[in-house]
Order: sequence, then structure tokens, then C-alpha cells
Amino acid sequence: MRQPLNYNLEFMNNRKLYTINTVAEFHKICGLPKPQHPLVSLVDYSLVDYQIEESEISWVQNLYFIGFKRDIQGKLHYGQSPYDFDEGLMSFIAPRQVVKMIISKQDVKPSGFLLAFHPDFIWKTPLAKTIQEYDFFGYEVNEALFLSQREEETMLELFKGIEKEYQAGIDQFTQPIIVSQIAVILNYCERFYQRQFVSRKKSNHHILEKFELVLEEYFTGNLLDKGLPTANFIANELHISTNYLGSLLKSLTGKSTQYHIQEKLLEKAKEKLSSSSLTVSEIAFELGFEHSQSFSKFFKMKTALSPLAFRNSFN
Repeated sequence: MRQPLNYNLEFMNNRKLYTINTVAEFHKICGLPKPQHPLVSLVDYSLVDYQIEESEISWVQNLYFIGFKRDIQGKLHYGQSPYDFDEGLMSFIAPRQVVKMIISKQDVKPSGFLLAFHPDFIWKTPLAKTIQEYDFFGYEVNEALFLSQREEETMLELFKGIEKEYQAGIDQFTQPIIVSQIAVILNYCERFYQRQFVSRKKSNHHILEKFELVLEEYFTGNLLDKGLPTANFIANELHISTNYLGSLLKSLTGKSTQYHIQEKLLEKAKEKLSSSSLTVSEIAFELGFEHSQSFSKFFKMKTALSPLAFRNSFN
């Protein structure tokens, strides 16, 4: 019989929300022996047996997770997005993110690794700063990294290197060696994500088309009450994370989300200046600017012309 788990509990939408603060607590919830290191663990998915009676659990953890998964037939929700883990992929979860797992009985044991480490494990190392630069820790599960066979082989080799070091026993070299191995994994994942943006052209260009439609629809009408669109608003409309949208646009167009928003704003400003009799102030307010001076400054920065000079060029 499973033992009751003594975790900090909150309730979110009438569901239990577990808080996992340590690697040891994570091992306990997975039905695993105590970790060999208090701040880091490499978990073999085939050994995981969740010690919770509920079929659906949610938790917020104060750990980093890097998952390399295959044959996982349950569903994992991150944010509002579910994903079926029926193929090989990688996902990344940073501390203080909420994760919901739907546990399902399955005939095929899952395979792969889950690397969990506490922020203190990388404290005072170069990785403590650079880990903030990897946008994929802010991606949602449905934006996970899909690996080719060759990429899977590379990742498997890297995880096995950590496994070998992890099981060798703790000494003064354990932390710097594993931290350096984590950094190598993250750099490879950065490379593989760039490949994914290019190789999944059909789905990515579909996102770009929807991105343009969302912008066009938003800029239709008066923006005075709702203001200018934000990257977060557009990402929500596209059902993807803000970080993923930014990375995708940067990869495919070389420009940021904010750049594309401003270009659409400039396009609409030029359209109104050249084809309407509205004053500059009226155009500024319709485009969401509280002050016409701010609009004029923006327009001149983008075109090297004032709005009136641009309008006069058509007369």
C-alpha cells in the first residue's frame, strides 16, 4: 500500500497542488530510493512509480527539470497545453512553474531520463547566469524539442555520461563535472531547437500566417481603449508561449516580436496618413497612443520623417 505523502499542499481549482522543494521529495513522489546527491538526480523513467492515489496530480517544484522521454503514454500539461508523450522528445521546466500530470496505466514501460537539480547546485558557477538565457525553459510542453534519431543518440550519450558520474560517488569534483555536462546538454538543445524551427516549416509558417492575421485583426478599428498589442497577447491568441513565439520569429525572420508589432503599427500609420483626412492627433489616438507627440517621435524614428512631412509627400 502506498504511503501518504507529507508535502505542502495548496488547492488550485479545487485540486491538490503539491509543492516539491527538494530532490529527495521528488524521489519520494516517484517511488524511488533516496538520491545519491542532495541537490541533483538523474532518474531512469523505467523505474518511476508515482506514489499518489490520484490519477491526476499538479505540482509546483523549486527545481530545474530536463526531460528526455520516450514511450510515455500519459499526458503532461504545462500551463494550459496538453501533450501526448508517444514519441521521443525533450522538455524543460524551470523552478516555480506549475506542472500537471495525468497518470495512466500502460503496458509499455516509459524510457529515458529526467535530470532534476536544485538552483543551489549551480550556484556560483557560470551556468547559474547562462541558464537564464535559454528561452526553452519558458516553452510549453506542446513546444517541446522533437529529436531525430541521430540527436537522440547524442542526448543518450550525454545523459549516460552524467549517469556514470552521478553513480561514481560524491567528491569535490562531482559538482563541477556534472554542471559542465548540463551546460553541454543545454548547448546541444539550443542547436537542435534552431534545427527544429527550420525543419518544421509547415507548422511554423502556419503560425506565421496566423500571427499576421492576429495583428491585422487587432489593428482593425480604434486602439485607444485597448492600447497597442503585446507579445504576450499575441502568443496567447496563437496558443503558444511568448518565449517560443519570440524564438520562432527570430529564427525565421531575424526580427523580434516587438519589431513585427511596430512594423504593423507603422504600416497602419502610413495608410491613415496617406489615405485619410484625419489629423495627426486623431491618427495617434486611433493607433493607441495617449499623446500625439509620442506617435510623432515613433514615426520619425522609423522613417526619418515627421507624420506631416510624410503626408505632404503625397500631395
